[in-house]
Amino acid sequence: MTTRITNTTPIQSKKWWKESVVYQIYPRSFMDSNKDGIGDLQGIISKLDYLQTLGIDVVWLSPVYSSPNDDNGYDISDYRGISEEYGTMQDWEELLQAMHERGMKLVMDLVVNHTSDEHPWFQEARKSKDNPYRDYYIWRPGTKDQVPSDWIASFGGSAWEYDEVTEEYFLHMYSPKQPDLNWENPKLRQEIYDMIRFWLDKGVDGFRLDVINMISKKEVLPSYEDYVTGKAEPGEFIPNAPGVHDYLQEMFREVLSGYDIMTVGETPKVTPEQAKLYTAEERGELNMVFQFEHMGLDKVPGLRKWDLHPLNLKDLKENLSKWQIELAEKGWNSLYWNNHDQPRIVSRFGNDGAYRTESAKMLGTLLHMMQGTPYIYQGEEIGMTNVRFKTIEEYNDIESKNMYQERVHERGMNPSEVMESIYAKGRDNARTPMQWSTEESAGFTQGTPWLPLNPNYHEINVEQSLAEPDSVFHHYRKLIQLRKDNLVIVYGSYELILYDHESIFAYVRRLDGETLLVINNFYDQETVFECPANLTTDRAELMISNYPVEQGQKWDLSQMVLRPYESLVLKWQN
Repeated sequence: MTTRITNTTPIQSKKWWKESVVYQIYPRSFMDSNKDGIGDLQGIISKLDYLQTLGIDVVWLSPVYSSPNDDNGYDISDYRGISEEYGTMQDWEELLQAMHERGMKLVMDLVVNHTSDEHPWFQEARKSKDNPYRDYYIWRPGTKDQVPSDWIASFGGSAWEYDEVTEEYFLHMYSPKQPDLNWENPKLRQEIYDMIRFWLDKGVDGFRLDVINMISKKEVLPSYEDYVTGKAEPGEFIPNAPGVHDYLQEMFREVLSGYDIMTVGETPKVTPEQAKLYTAEERGELNMVFQFEHMGLDKVPGLRKWDLHPLNLKDLKENLSKWQIELAEKGWNSLYWNNHDQPRIVSRFGNDGAYRTESAKMLGTLLHMMQGTPYIYQGEEIGMTNVRFKTIEEYNDIESKNMYQERVHERGMNPSEVMESIYAKGRDNARTPMQWSTEESAGFTQGTPWLPLNPNYHEINVEQSLAEPDSVFHHYRKLIQLRKDNLVIVYGSYELILYDHESIFAYVRRLDGETLLVINNFYDQETVFECPANLTTDRAELMISNYPVEQGQKWDLSQMVLRPYESLVLKWQN
């Protein structure tokens, strides 16, 4: 049986950000220019020609603001300052100019759900209950022995931290050093909008908005008295509270609508219906969102990401197709496998051993041929893999360290089993330094790297990838160019085929009489592709493949034997 999942009408509204390919830079790990072991802005400038060669349109730069780095920059102490370890404002301005000269745009991270506890606003807020900045944050009464609720922070432990000076608790949905901002306060919102204008007037081309669907808490934040009297049930905080749309529409009206920019919101636990509210053009909120459903398919349902579960290909097909269909004409997808919080996709859903190159290319093709804006995370384009440090002490990530402490030292779990979860899902998998060459420290630094390198940089690096015509890099480069040259990839309709096939993820794209057939063998065994009768044609031409193909080869779509991880895209005119 073949299940068809399809949308028939492509989106008509053309925008530059729909036709772009984005490259995420995690600055701490990208390129070090001053030998201190930490990547920096001048290091990024030195590699812009590399990104231009790849064909990148937009760079998403993870936070470079002033920060004590409790969460590697996502704890901001000065929204208008550049962290000294990354450089100066002059360096940032030079980076922006150098990017614009190369025809690339710059998207900055915007972290406005919380600040650092070292931000001047919070330093004032904790001085007294009547301080003018007190209401910039979320406070609740309580005692040392009784917290306001049983909410759990995303990094583990209570989401409430007791403040000795004012004898109240403040809310932190992440680290205790990241107190949540109170978006109900109109004065706070105006401070944030002024800060956004500051960067837009400097010429930044957009923002990635960190956990933006968590900023509204008034509808789901019962008072301490409600818990005591039993009027409210304790529970975990739920994002996407209705007030978030009021705030985002206000932000759009007052600031964002005055600029031709790109916005993408990080929205944990968002559904397609909610995503349409965030991204429908007529609503005036965001251009697109990051959703995480497909990133949760390899964990035990209902448990945390550390509780591993093998990926079921049908689940992936159904999930990605659902988002393709649901947002067609009503919103816009962001397409990603990797980011600074996710492990390396070739180790996760591919094969980082014998078929690393083939599976990395297959996964790239599968994603880049869908409708939406593709995101490439640094190193993905050369097939970088997960890392296996021997001890927890070698890791830097606060989330991984907290999980290890909780499971090993508090719950008595087997350390080896816990480390296997970190090897599979830990955020440091994405944060090991970029592998530029076979030189010492992979060409990333002439100092001591802030995080140990993946030892396989001798085999996997940019230098070798550029030199090998059949490398993962050159495959990604071709994928990017195909998107620029073929509007059907950007705006075409989507139809999933062969839903019940255990090994193949295949789909069709159509626009203006043009058809693309995208075929991907997801596993390391040969399998047979049998094309639905309505798609069979003798006019198919190859656009891209991850195995060598004879020039002028004729394609018998009725039945093809696919090699391990084989991927190909065929095109014809109807």
